[in-house]
Amino acid sequence: MTKSEIIQRLLEPGVIAIIRADSSGQLLAAAEALYAGGVTAMEVTMTTPNALQVISDVTTRFAGKILMGVGSVLDSETARAAMLAGAEFVVTPVTRPEVIRICNRYGKPIASGAFTATEALLAHESGSDFVKIFPSDQVGPAYIKNLLAPLPMLQIIPTGGVTPDTAAAFIHAGSVALGVGSSLVSKEILKSGDWARLTELAAEFVQITRGARTFSPLH
Repeated sequence: MTKSEIIQRLLEPGVIAIIRADSSGQLLAAAEALYAGGVTAMEVTMTTPNALQVISDVTTRFAGKILMGVGSVLDSETARAAMLAGAEFVVTPVTRPEVIRICNRYGKPIASGAFTATEALLAHESGSDFVKIFPSDQVGPAYIKNLLAPLPMLQIIPTGGVTPDTAAAFIHAGSVALGVGSSLVSKEILKSGDWARLTELAAEFVQITRGARTFSPLH
């Protein structure tokens, strides 16, 4: 899959599920439930036990269906190991130019974490495909809109605090996609194995995102 094809998959439907788990045991079932709800891009954070093996397992089982990425990446060595394990995109919580460089070398999209306008511009100028505004619940959709006014070239993905109640507002503010964590893949769902509920939530986020784009005041 080319880099441009991966980017297109991230943008449509534009919901990236973030899985932070205490155990890797149920992540394959979670991936299947998310896929059933229409979420086809997901990242496993490096804080998850056996994260690299999970990436490899999901990539093998859902080849061509699920776009598997890695999150909470802090250094280029981890990024490289994850990409070799099958990760198709990389996400960082902070701006790390060396991680951006290695992702570009391997031809994989990266969403670089940033919080301030200076960090966001640095990520963009360093070659990051997307800027992940994190934690976005601290600033809200209005911050995204204000950030894009002087920096319209940024491809912003808010992460942290994206819920069914805030998702549409983040899209209306100009976000190109949404990073959705515990409001979608909660520890309660992972623990109980309520995959039907996870599928319902995934479908809800997809519907909200698509609806918000259709009726976005920016269009």
